[in-house]
Amino acid sequence: PMLTLATTTPGEPELFASLQGEGPSIGRPVAFVRLSRCNLSCTWCDTAYTWRFEGDNRPHRDGLAFDRKANQLVLAEEEVAARIMALGQDRLVITGGEPLLQGAALARMVGLLKGMTVEIETNGTVAPHPALDPLVAQYNVSPKLPHSGNDPASALLPERLSAWANEPKAWFKFVIAAPEQVEEVLALAAQYGIAHGRIYLMPEGTDSATLRNREAWLAPLALQHGLRLSDRMHIHLYGDTRGT
Repeated sequence: PMLTLATTTPGEPELFASLQGEGPSIGRPVAFVRLSRCNLSCTWCDTAYTWRFEGDNRPHRDGLAFDRKANQLVLAEEEVAARIMALGQDRLVITGGEPLLQGAALARMVGLLKGMTVEIETNGTVAPHPALDPLVAQYNVSPKLPHSGNDPASALLPERLSAWANEPKAWFKFVIAAPEQVEEVLALAAQYGIAHGRIYLMPEGTDSATLRNREAWLAPLALQHGLRLSDRMHIHLYGDTRGT
């Protein structure tokens, strides 16, 4: 049984230790593993190398197409687990792409880990595999608003949003590029009964200047509506780079 991973460089899986840069665990030392493949295509996605392979013409602002062989790697679940354990962290962040697309394989891999707390970053469209769910301590659910370029019929699934709203392990993280998008978040929170205290607003941006500019107007909106603000700390520390 295998997992399909993203790469940092050809032949090298994107599996590393770092500080979590965003969301509820910001600043925590963690092990990261980035899986390949996604069922959505955000026009501002900062990891398009996990899905926008040559022949994939879904729109992206950079317009780059990535060579699948250089950017995707298949490894045995046991090998992935051993590499994660070797990083010496007590917390694992599984990200992507959309990690829950590989739920069964993830369940087997996570089952091999010893003494690790697991959080999963997801776009909120895929239900957790029943064998994986009990092994996960925290879900960072990031539903994609219309400005992502995704059709809301694909990105904002009512049955999934209802399920996540009722999942005590779930936190919500919305990517915001313009002030009016906060109103969209508030409407979703009202529609699905998502507590404001479980919602993070995070500026869209892949450089410090953009993040700071957007946080200047996002911070007062977060305060006004009782929502949390998430920076993207890894961008300030390392830039928009793989393996960070």
